[in-house]
Amino acid sequence: MRCPYCGNIDDKVVESRTLANGDAVRRRRECGACGCRFTSYERIEEKPLMVVKRDGRREPFDRKKIEAGLERAIQKRPVSRMDIERLVNEIEDQTAISAGLDRELPTSLIGEMALEKLGRLDEVAYIRFASVCRRFENLDEFIQEIKKLGERSDKKRRETVG
Repeated sequence: MRCPYCGNIDDKVVESRTLANGDAVRRRRECGACGCRFTSYERIEEKPLMVVKRDGRREPFDRKKIEAGLERAIQKRPVSRMDIERLVNEIEDQTAISAGLDRELPTSLIGEMALEKLGRLDEVAYIRFASVCRRFENLDEFIQEIKKLGERSDKKRRETVG
């Protein structure tokens, strides 16, 4: 460690202390040349969570993008701001867990996570989000998705009644 007073790199650690919940280590050091004491901190540098786009580009995970997409889908729907915040938090947590050691996740998987959660919240918002996420090419694909959603709703109603 370079001494901030004289620039010498010959120092010794006088004291080490773990900070917070083990996220950092504080070290008191003494310069071997000038005798001045200074403090250094060690923290683990976490690899950021990366999102792999459809075209292969990689960019850092941004929860604001998920939030913006969900807000467009729920526009003029009876869904509270609190519900959207909860959804985004759940997706962010699930994304961090699913990314694994390489800390990368395709956008399609994040979209499917959002769809699963949105489907339980509001069916119209689900269809809106699915039309963008799954890139429907024609009306038939759109209708098929609505039919699947209807079948799931019917199944839920039967389970609730029965």
